[in-house]
Amino acid sequence: MNEASSPIEIEHKPSVPTGRRLAVVRSKEAQDTPSPDALAEMVGQVAHGRDRQAFALLFGYFGPKLKTFFLRWSLSSVVAEDLVQETMLNVWRKASYFDPERAGVATWVFTIARNIRIDHLRRQRDPSILPPDPEGGRQTLEDDLLGAERDERVRHALTALSMEQQTIIRLSYFSEKSQTEIADELGIPLGTVKSRTRLAMNRLRALLEDQT
Repeated sequence: MNEASSPIEIEHKPSVPTGRRLAVVRSKEAQDTPSPDALAEMVGQVAHGRDRQAFALLFGYFGPKLKTFFLRWSLSSVVAEDLVQETMLNVWRKASYFDPERAGVATWVFTIARNIRIDHLRRQRDPSILPPDPEGGRQTLEDDLLGAERDERVRHALTALSMEQQTIIRLSYFSEKSQTEIADELGIPLGTVKSRTRLAMNRLRALLEDQT
């Protein structure tokens, strides 16, 4: 399979963006985190006006986060990018079904991504590789960090972590670096990165559960 930046054709359907595959990169425009209201407005523009510029902004924001989400399930980079494309195509097609009264855009997008991940694993015809969904279908803490870093609850909980743990979480989820990249950047063993990440995530879960 060609690299993600290579041109491929996607399924032709009326009013669906076609042609060159959108690259999953963190663009300059995506560096500023849009507010939940801004994200909801973009989805509305896609739903009611088939606004391609709004869709491109959504793709630029969610694309890298979705790729990180899929990579965390031990999928290859090529497969992860394929699933990002599939997820965002569903966002385009199903934008009219988004209900801001029921969920935020990040929750909605990552629910689509989770279903696509499960469908992909089922297509492998090996049910044994299907990972359990620990939250019973609800958005997990990992999804919260990847898709909703503006969430005040998450941001407040992060301040209760040690500086070392905060650094690991911010590099991993907000800067979307791999654990190997984090180990190289901080000059610490990969095992230390893994243990700090695990401890930080356990601490965050406990803090967020106390707030509910």
